[in-house]
Amino acid sequence: MNTNLSGESHRPGRIEVVCGSMFSGKTEELIRRMKRAKFARQKVEIFKPAIDTRYSEQDVVSHDQNAIPSTPIESSAAILLLSSDIDVVGIDEAQFLDMGLVDVCNELANRGVRVIIAGLDMDFKGVPFGPIPALCAIADDVTKVHAICVKCGNLAYLSHRLVENEKRVLLGETAEYEPLCRECYQKAVNKEK
Repeated sequence: MNTNLSGESHRPGRIEVVCGSMFSGKTEELIRRMKRAKFARQKVEIFKPAIDTRYSEQDVVSHDQNAIPSTPIESSAAILLLSSDIDVVGIDEAQFLDMGLVDVCNELANRGVRVIIAGLDMDFKGVPFGPIPALCAIADDVTKVHAICVKCGNLAYLSHRLVENEKRVLLGETAEYEPLCRECYQKAVNKEK
């Protein structure tokens, strides 16, 4: 293994997934890893779906308002076109991208690129979401992070939707979603019926 001046080792290509519910710190962890790679003088590029404009059209921004510049993309294929000569690729809100993301990430990792992906692993109904489950299957490392259930304080299981809307993709924050543990989610769903 080669080590540069900062002590951070250059790793062969790999795929790292950070997944969990909303408000669990996924984006915060992605930003932390990307800043660390940047500090290690690695060439980094971060991408996000163009539809995610909640905090910024350009930057990836966590709920805690930490930010890092990013490139908005319409499809996963754009990542290959925009990431030549990059050591570390970050992808935020990956659940909103197409299933081609799995092949894109594999190709990058096979080229020796470290790929760090953050996204929801389940939608508001508890159904596996977008390419995240397949990415977890091929990842070298999966980190499942948890929010805290707003009802009881246990670890949250998923993001419960608070508004009447059956669309699978509905961008939102605390007015639209709350993190709930499995038990509190079941109580909420049964109360809504």
